[in-house]
Amino acid sequence: MAISIEDIKRLRELTGVGMTDAKQALDAAKGDFDAALKEMRKKGLTKAEKRGEREARQGLVGTYNHDGRIGVIVEVNCETDFVARNNIFKDLVKDVAMHVAASNPVYVSAEDIPSETREAKKQELLASDALKGKPAEMADKIVEGQLGKYFAEQCLLDQPFIKNPDQTVGQYVTDHNAKLGENIVVRRFHRIALGEVA
Repeated sequence: MAISIEDIKRLRELTGVGMTDAKQALDAAKGDFDAALKEMRKKGLTKAEKRGEREARQGLVGTYNHDGRIGVIVEVNCETDFVARNNIFKDLVKDVAMHVAASNPVYVSAEDIPSETREAKKQELLASDALKGKPAEMADKIVEGQLGKYFAEQCLLDQPFIKNPDQTVGQYVTDHNAKLGENIVVRRFHRIALGEVA
């Protein structure tokens, strides 16, 4: 099957790989674009995980203001000043800030949840009427699932990305990790809503 140059370019744009790698991936997938993309993302994730060990201290502090009613400031780090000046990186920072404005997360990731907050929610769920009479092991499993779901809604990186709900914000950041070839870290954010009492 003939591989179109448009597909090669599109795959290259989405994954950040070279033209040759994109063509090879499409050849291996017998022209199936989605299969090639999936395979390249897997490889990109592996590279991204290795990059995750590298220190990211450059980057940008980005802002987003929604109708003068919601303001967000976010810090996203990368490894080099060169990437920080790249438009793809700048767009990522803007998208993350916009997502924070729309979805109002509490934490960046699950690692940021204080253990006492997690434990308090766990005890609250364990005490619910729905779990009365269930064996302790089963109740613990149910509560762990509920905790995961509850905190996923509060953690920025676990939330469905507003521009593409099929992926999380974390997956969106990891895609950019692969595209830009650097470790990218959402460090922190602050959201202010008009009239909201802190």
